Amino acid sequence: MAPSLQITLFSLLFIFTITQAQPSFRPSALVLPVKKNASTLQYVTTIHQRTPLVSENLLVDLGNRYMWVDCETNYVSSTYRPVRCETSQCTMSNPDTCSDCFNRPRPGCNNFTCGVFLENSVNNIAMIGEVAQDVVSVRSTDGSSSGRVVSVPHFIFSCAPSYLRRNLSSGAVGVAGLGRNKIGLPSQFASAFSFKRKFAMCLSGSRSSNGVIIFGNDPYKFLPGIIVSDKTLTYTPLLTNPESTSASSHGEPSVEYFIGVKSIKINSKIVPIDTSLLSITNGNGGTKISTIDPYTVLENSIYKAVLKAFIKESAARNITRVASFAPFGACFSTDNILSTRVGPSVPSIDLVLQSESVVWTITGSNSMVYVNDNVVCLGVVKRGSNPRTSIVIGAHQLEDNLVQFDLASSRVGFSGTLLGRQTTCANFNLTSSA
Repeated sequence: MAPSLQITLFSLLFIFTITQAQPSFRPSALVLPVKKNASTLQYVTTIHQRTPLVSENLLVDLGNRYMWVDCETNYVSSTYRPVRCETSQCTMSNPDTCSDCFNRPRPGCNNFTCGVFLENSVNNIAMIGEVAQDVVSVRSTDGSSSGRVVSVPHFIFSCAPSYLRRNLSSGAVGVAGLGRNKIGLPSQFASAFSFKRKFAMCLSGSRSSNGVIIFGNDPYKFLPGIIVSDKTLTYTPLLTNPESTSASSHGEPSVEYFIGVKSIKINSKIVPIDTSLLSITNGNGGTKISTIDPYTVLENSIYKAVLKAFIKESAARNITRVASFAPFGACFSTDNILSTRVGPSVPSIDLVLQSESVVWTITGSNSMVYVNDNVVCLGVVKRGSNPRTSIVIGAHQLEDNLVQFDLASSRVGFSGTLLGRQTTCANFNLTSSA
C-alpha cells in the first residue's frame, strides 16, 4: 500500500472515530504514523488540528523547538487563540519578541502576542511567528495498535508565514518539533495526559510502509509478536549542548539530542581520529541524532579516517571498490557482497559510547545505500573541517531501529536493528483496535 494512501486511510479512520473518544479516558501512550518521502528523503507525520479538525502533514524534526504550521494559507479554526505577551504560556515558549500586527486580525496576525523565531532546518532559515493555542487530536495506543482518539484542547504551537515552508516535502504545512523544551510535542503530550516525558521513534526503511512515533509508556509491540521494552534497550546518557546549533538560536542551550560517542570501530578495530572532536566545547563538537540529515554527517578528518578504515576492511573481504556516486565517497560492487537478514554483509561500524560494553552497532542495512542494483555505497557524507557538530547520526542510520528518547531520565535507549529480530518499524499495527 502506498504511503500516501496509508496516511489517508489513517486520517479517515481517525475522523470517523473522533466522536467515540471518551473525555474520562486517559491514555498511557499516543501514536503518530511516519512516512518517508521518496524524493526529498524527509520524514512526515500527520496531526489533526483545529475546529473542525483538519489533517496536517508535518515534517518530523527531532531537534526543533516548536510545532509550527503555515497559518497564512487557509488556516480556519473556531478554537484558535493567540498567546498574549506576559502570560504563562508565553513564558513557557521562551519568547523572542512581543509583536503587533496592523492588518485585520487572523491566525498568525494579532496584537500584543508572543513571538518566537521558527526554524526550517532543511534550508536553515528562521522567521518570527505568532505563538497560539488550538485543539490537537491524536490516537492513543496500548503499545500494540492504535486506540481511541484523544484531544489536547489548548495545545501551544506557532503560526508561520508561508515562506517558511520552502523545501519541505510536497503537502507538508509545517514542522512537528520534538525538541527537549517545554512546548515540544513530547513535553506537551506528557503534561496533558500525565505520562512520563519520553517517546520512541521507529523510522521505516521502506518507502511504501509507515513507521511510528510513540509518546509515553512502553512496551512497544511489533508483528509478529516482537516486544521491545525498557528492559531490552541499551541506554546512553542524553547530553546537553550549552549552546544551540540551530538557525533560530538566541543563546539558549540546545534542545537537540546529543550523546557521548567516545570512539569509532570498524570490524572491531579502532579508527584513529582526533577524539577531542567528540567532546562538546563552547557549543562545538560532539554527536547528535537528526531526522533532517538523511545520512550520517562527519567532520572532514573523521570522514577521511572512517572511509580509509572501511575501504581497507572491505578489501580484506574481497569486496570490490568502484567509482563513487555523489554524495558518497566510498562505493562498492555488489558482486562479492552477500545479502543477510541485517543487510549487505560488510564490515560493521561500532559507535562506542560511555564504556567499551555500551556500543551502537551499525550493520549493513543502516550503513549502506543502494544506488542501483550493482552498486552500494557507504551512507556517510562530510561537512568540512569546522562544522558545529562533529558527528550527526542521520536518518538512514536510524531506520528499523527503535530509538527511545527519555527526557525524564535524561537518556537515549536503542534497540539495534529490528531486522535481526525478524521485524521492522513498519510492523507496528496502525489499525485501530477500538
